[in-house]
Amino acid sequence: MDELIKNLGLLINATLVATPPLLYAALGSCLSERSGVVNIGIEGMMTVGAFVGATVGYFTQNAILAFLCGGLAGALIAVIHAIACVSGNADQTITGTAINFLAPGLALFVSRIIFDDSTDTAPITGAGRLHKLFDGVFPAGSFWNNVLNVHIACYLCFLLVLVMWFLFYKTRFGLRLRAVGEHPQACDTLGINVSKVRYICVILSGFLAGLGGSYVTLATVNQFRPSVIVGQGFIAISAVIFGKFTPHGAMLACLLFGFSSGVKVLTSAGNVVSPNLISMIPYLATILALVLFVGKARVPAASGKPYVKSK
Repeated sequence: MDELIKNLGLLINATLVATPPLLYAALGSCLSERSGVVNIGIEGMMTVGAFVGATVGYFTQNAILAFLCGGLAGALIAVIHAIACVSGNADQTITGTAINFLAPGLALFVSRIIFDDSTDTAPITGAGRLHKLFDGVFPAGSFWNNVLNVHIACYLCFLLVLVMWFLFYKTRFGLRLRAVGEHPQACDTLGINVSKVRYICVILSGFLAGLGGSYVTLATVNQFRPSVIVGQGFIAISAVIFGKFTPHGAMLACLLFGFSSGVKVLTSAGNVVSPNLISMIPYLATILALVLFVGKARVPAASGKPYVKSK
């Protein structure tokens, strides 16, 4: 019985470690999608956020500052996406794909300049890392230590789901956001600035994706590497589709994908199955979720469609 409780605690801990990066990025994607702009570039924004977060954390030894700088880096990349898609009426999928090539390449280029021609940043130690909220409160290895002793940014992302839900369904801005993603022409006739709303949502989506990326390097691992994000941005987008473009639905989907990552961690510890097969678990869960549920999710009517204001 004790062993079962211990394994359950480890599974919950592994789920809570894997979920926050996905949830931050998914909430950002949800904002952008509901405003009518497809943001495939979430992966690239997460990668830049991961690099900037690791770099700022290493040099400043201030984890909170590094965490926020990672978000700002993602927002800066999102500005490019917003200019191209909202002002330039470019194809949103192609622009997002271009960002997924541009952003990681930029991160590796700058990393080579700063860290002596290395694509990996120097390891972060001490105050440069995000610390756990209840560190030392519970006995090491206990159930409650595994469940509650997680990074404060983990608690923050779940709190952010409540904030986003309130923003979406209880505020005037949320009403305008959802309306712009459904009927931009009607919003324009009512005096709502469609471009302004979409700019705000796309930039916020980049900021949240950057937070997700910086969480990985500041909390999960201790440095930036080229493969540190490894498709998490695309899983976050899948979570938004699976969650029917709602903050609470995206949270549940991210918990499912985080749980599958937790299963991967526990299974790999037993050395029973090939590591190559085990590493496929989160991605198989993503594919199955999309196959089974993507047809039931209603995409916002104006999603992916550039809006050209009538003269």
